[in-house]
Amino acid sequence: MKTETPATARGAVAGFLENPVIGMAPWIIFSLLVGPGRFEIAVVLALAATVVLVAAGRIVNRGSTWKLLEIADLVFFTVMAVIGAFASDGTRRWLETYAGEVSNIALFLIAFGSMAVRVPFTLQYAREQVDPAYWHTPTFLRTNYLITGVWGLAFLVAAVAGAYGDLVLHNPNNIWTGWIIQILAIVAALRFTAWYPDVARARALRAAGRPGPEPPHLAGMFLPLAGLLVPIGIAVLIFDDNVWWLGVVLIVGGGMLTRALTARN
Repeated sequence: MKTETPATARGAVAGFLENPVIGMAPWIIFSLLVGPGRFEIAVVLALAATVVLVAAGRIVNRGSTWKLLEIADLVFFTVMAVIGAFASDGTRRWLETYAGEVSNIALFLIAFGSMAVRVPFTLQYAREQVDPAYWHTPTFLRTNYLITGVWGLAFLVAAVAGAYGDLVLHNPNNIWTGWIIQILAIVAALRFTAWYPDVARARALRAAGRPGPEPPHLAGMFLPLAGLLVPIGIAVLIFDDNVWWLGVVLIVGGGMLTRALTARN
């Protein structure tokens, strides 16, 4: 049986920590967990995740520099924790209702703000995984701008969905605005982050006239999203009797779409 050497294991952990998705994990945890009666647990878990990830990054990658997203994680969730600890009951109720939208808007601003100053936040992670010779190539830079922008849009969608549930429906726990739409937006961004770099590399090799793999098919981008339609349909049947028929449509349609995309991928 094969066993990993300490160096190999350390390299695997370093690669894990160098993924920009890991830097966004505290935000994802917070935005999905926060709600009436859940502010304290959401902010504690998000801050704990931030501290663990930052500490692990400094231990495993000793030459690693501080990243914009790490600093934003620490500042935002520390401030939220301090406010939550000393807030009045009214302020705490406000946070329980709207802190999810605040965090989503904050990350949207971080994403597009970092692009405005020409340092998309995924760039700092990508440079730790790519040879410095490629750091200033158009393909590398364009890829990071696109991935950062997609994450910014995903959190904007989550913020708008949450705000609609809070301000229009007056129901922070609405299954669609509080959960399904936000989860789909995040999963779409996760999938794009994994899918697009391979597309960009394949296209760059072809443009340079060098041999390489075919660019991944667009079906591979949407396959995980199609697979989510079935559990979403089941959730609708369980939690939203008013549109039970939509749950059935999602289950049947998700299964058919998954098979079709699998055949094309």
